[in-house]
Amino acid sequence: MTLTNEKLMQTAVEAANDKKAMNIVTLDLRGVSLVADYFVICHGNSDTQVQAIVTEIRKRAHDEGVTIKGIEGMDSARWVLMDLGDVVVHVFHRDEREYYNIERLWSDAKVVEKV
Repeated sequence: MTLTNEKLMQTAVEAANDKKAMNIVTLDLRGVSLVADYFVICHGNSDTQVQAIVTEIRKRAHDEGVTIKGIEGMDSARWVLMDLGDVVVHVFHRDEREYYNIERLWSDAKVVEKV
């Protein structure tokens, strides 16, 4: 059984929430962009927390049989991008999230949920 994009997005949100990620926002990009169906955006308050959030999402995706296409930024843990296919996860350090404010860049997308 394959995981739907919506279920994969929910899995990523739950994993981030379990590691106390802050201000989790999911954007529905369907019909807005060909980049992905969903962006999951959150932040941690330290490099260690950012890495823990990413590690938990990676573990849960792996447990669901999802092939992670790539993870960038894990070394510096300031902005980690996880490519799960049609679900892209952005895990920021608090300072970088405020600076880049990618929710504003994708303001045409519908907010699916905020945690």
